[in-house]
Amino acid sequence: MSPAQAEIQLIAVLTAVACALPGAFLVLRRMAMLSDAISHAILLGIVVGFFVTRDLASPLLVVGAAITGLATVAGVELLQRTRLVREDAATGLVFPVLFSIGVILISRYAGSVHLDTDAVLLGELAFAPFDRLVVAGRDVGPRGLWLMGAILAVDLLVIAAFWKELTLSTFDPELAAALGFSPLVLTYVLMGMVSVTAVGAFDVVGSILVVALMVAPPAAAWLLTDRLPRMLALAAGFGAVSAVAGYWGAHLLDVSIAGAMATTAGLVFAGASVVAPERGVLVVARRRARQKREFAETLLAMHLQTHEGRPEAAVECALETLHHHLHWTRERTHATAARMRRRGLVEEAGGLLRLTDDGRRRAVEALRR
Repeated sequence: MSPAQAEIQLIAVLTAVACALPGAFLVLRRMAMLSDAISHAILLGIVVGFFVTRDLASPLLVVGAAITGLATVAGVELLQRTRLVREDAATGLVFPVLFSIGVILISRYAGSVHLDTDAVLLGELAFAPFDRLVVAGRDVGPRGLWLMGAILAVDLLVIAAFWKELTLSTFDPELAAALGFSPLVLTYVLMGMVSVTAVGAFDVVGSILVVALMVAPPAAAWLLTDRLPRMLALAAGFGAVSAVAGYWGAHLLDVSIAGAMATTAGLVFAGASVVAPERGVLVVARRRARQKREFAETLLAMHLQTHEGRPEAAVECALETLHHHLHWTRERTHATAARMRRRGLVEEAGGLLRLTDDGRRRAVEALRR
């Protein structure tokens, strides 16, 4: 592995982890698509910052992007408070306007510099090692490495400083407001963090793919745990795995590195959605199958208990004709009866099913509900 490859992977890991940490709070707040809105709308802040400084490396671009991100959130909040539209519609109204203005300004006034829509939207991680940071005449490494490392450090500091406030406002905003915390201010703090992270990731993975790294790893972590510290750790881990695996997948297939990272993040989420212990597809399918079996057993027990000891029992409780009365298939009826026999709920004598004491208790309890 060459030094350039190592630098690319390290930058990718820092970017993915930096995106995953604020993304976890967005997922928990059900505001994940605001990351899409912010990652597009902050283009206007970058363009305005460039027009002021005429320097693509100026920190004012990050400041302008953060301000635009906050303006996006404020605009969504104002539209939502009018009660004319819901939050999703307000988001869809605000960010296209800001994003379109940024695209127009780039196309009209920045055509001769490296600030074009393709670079902003798609990014190119392979070029990151060539953009070096030189301090006092000394090459200290890729600029993207230091930028994303600094942004990750800021994200960690903000989360640590506002841990209790962010946690409380995320899970119970009413209680946070009652205790004197302003959920709106905390939302702006979070969105400022999202904005700074998104603009830092522009040159690395591009605006569109920031959304995948900010949503997919935290969403996968949320499926696997209900504890916030563990969720943040898992989200960061999934982001790092997606970055490294995505890079090598892109290397083997000769495709876009950023696209491969986002695809890998999606595959991680898909895997988590299948094997998650409480919310996974397999667990839900098994739970539904078990509930279906239990419902069938209860229904059969109630049917037998209703006709038990009556003259029609010879017809209603006969195993070979029972499926007609229950409107089931013969296979389902025999399978249900076999399970109930194994569990000691029914017994068969002369082709007739009869409830045991345990089966009778179950039928009586079901009828009392």
